Amino acid sequence: MPTPSRRDLANAIRFLAIDAVEAAKSGHPGMPMGMADIAEVVWNDYYRHNPNNPSWFNRDRFVLSNGHGSMLQYALLHLSGYDLSIDDLKNFRQLESKTPGHPENFMTPGVETTTGPLGQGFANAVGMALAEKLLAQRFNRPEFEVVDHHTWVFMGDGCLMEGISHEAASLAGTWGLNKLIAIWDDNHISIDGDTQGWFTDDTGKRFEAYGWNVIRGVDGHDADSIKRAVDAALASSDKPTLICARTTIGFGSPGKAGKESSHGAPLGKDEIVATRNALNWPHDAFDIPQEIRDGWRAGNAGLVREDQWNTLFDKYAAQHPQLADELVRRARNELPKNWAAAADAYIAKLQADGPVVASRKASQMALEAYGPLLPELIGGSADLAHSNLTLWKGSKSVTSDDANANYIYFGVREFAMTAISNGLGLHECFIPYDATFLVFSDYARNAVRMSALMGAHAIHVYTHDSIGLGEDGPTHQPIEHVASLRYIPGNDVWRPCDAVESAVAWRAAIEQHDGPSCLVFTRQNLAHQPRTAQQVADIRRGGYILRDSVGAPQLILIATGSEVDLAMQAAAQLGEGVRVVSMPSTDVFDRQDASYRESVLPNACRRRVAIEAGVSDFWRKYVGLDGAVIGIDRFGASAPAEKLFPHFGFTVENVVQVAKALA
Repeated sequence: MPTPSRRDLANAIRFLAIDAVEAAKSGHPGMPMGMADIAEVVWNDYYRHNPNNPSWFNRDRFVLSNGHGSMLQYALLHLSGYDLSIDDLKNFRQLESKTPGHPENFMTPGVETTTGPLGQGFANAVGMALAEKLLAQRFNRPEFEVVDHHTWVFMGDGCLMEGISHEAASLAGTWGLNKLIAIWDDNHISIDGDTQGWFTDDTGKRFEAYGWNVIRGVDGHDADSIKRAVDAALASSDKPTLICARTTIGFGSPGKAGKESSHGAPLGKDEIVATRNALNWPHDAFDIPQEIRDGWRAGNAGLVREDQWNTLFDKYAAQHPQLADELVRRARNELPKNWAAAADAYIAKLQADGPVVASRKASQMALEAYGPLLPELIGGSADLAHSNLTLWKGSKSVTSDDANANYIYFGVREFAMTAISNGLGLHECFIPYDATFLVFSDYARNAVRMSALMGAHAIHVYTHDSIGLGEDGPTHQPIEHVASLRYIPGNDVWRPCDAVESAVAWRAAIEQHDGPSCLVFTRQNLAHQPRTAQQVADIRRGGYILRDSVGAPQLILIATGSEVDLAMQAAAQLGEGVRVVSMPSTDVFDRQDASYRESVLPNACRRRVAIEAGVSDFWRKYVGLDGAVIGIDRFGASAPAEKLFPHFGFTVENVVQVAKALA
């Protein structure tokens, strides 16, 4: 059989995409058809991976930011030898298949990150490239480049229109991420048609202004042109690279090439026949000739690559055993052996000392205690470091050459900050945290949602959590935000009431390896709460009895954050039949077994009052029809915090009055 040409290999991608979309009767064939030639060159000539071990540590990372073209990635994975069969491709977009409509990192071997919301994959890739740079800085030694891989990201016009691409590209240039290679599918088409009416940026100049190496004029359908561009990108020693590849969406389709009609719908049977004729592809649907399969040899090469790296790492471990042990531990998501004991001791000391501080300050105290134990902890703030209190004594900027660089000044870029944190967490070896005011979590919310969807280990810190913010007024006072974050599945939200609960929240977030946590902290000081050792232990359960009644409770007050002390003061006036439940994390509490939840909130006691300086509806599931909620269902006001809380009814007197009014 004749040796297949590059175009033959690329056409295998095209027709797998065409056939899968046709079988599903939905999908996006145009982008895979347009980017197939680029993908073939990158994956066959440059992309370093091992399909037999998708989690090989030193693999390159590949991100399909324009994730609607998911069949491009599935075709690549299948042809390269990953555990993705032709039957999986035939099952494209079907229930519980390994080939969902957009790439999902938890469903498909070889997919590094979930993509689809345009631009976020690009920002994830920036986080992954930053992870590679910092790990190399920390662990590599002369003759031992044990961390040495590239991050490749494909992206379309839509990714570049999204504002997050501006934020992330700017940071990538500032950080000099020279192992980040982004390939722009410049096809001038989006869903609404020719982009000339709404996307006329000079993208190359824009990226040059961000400090990128920009390679223009690349013919995305010519292998030699693509190879020259990639070679130039790999030669960049201090800048990330944008390759501007001009392509034709729906390449090869006589009736739909270059048109928006190929973007998001099957080509149709007649057009598929015409495309097969035009590209000289006489094979049936999903039929890939053996000589084409033999042309895709990434699987065998991957075994060699990993074996070579394993040999290098063994020599490295012999000469640098402590570094090797640390790298292995971090890659396995294992916390240091002394972690649990040290965290226990710190929390116990806090309970004994009883500091009266704002929970944002308690958060910084936790960083001071935990940071020295965790070299994998990396974080930063969106231009609010001294308000969020995310800096600690061991913080060292990632713009330095320090081997222990661990602090990121994100600037005012909440969305990219959060998506970059996701990329850091997905890469392995880091536990990232990011921070801003709670009210600005709106800017980042879709990336928080993606944290939860992907199970990314990322910690999102939000301070200035309520009307306690004070004089900045309603634009800066979050009302609905905590509830909104709680409604994201798989997202643990903590709103602690004092320094002890804050330390426990940080510990829980650090140990939560299969998803994100949101830590919500106050600006104002919080009273320390007395607890037994058992109560301290029960904080980890999300909700617990802070003050119990004498006998079965006749009234239960439920509160979080700064309102817990208000509940405690009210309970003292209401008498011995009152139980106070502190519920720093409703998400964690709801996961407890039924017997524990019943022990804290017994069904027999229907007289309940929930108290939180936020929207009231969220709490109805805990207080029921017979209970009451003291919350805020309007925007705030500009005034000192000590005036705002009484103005909105957060007083001991009002809690007592509401409680007594319950039948």
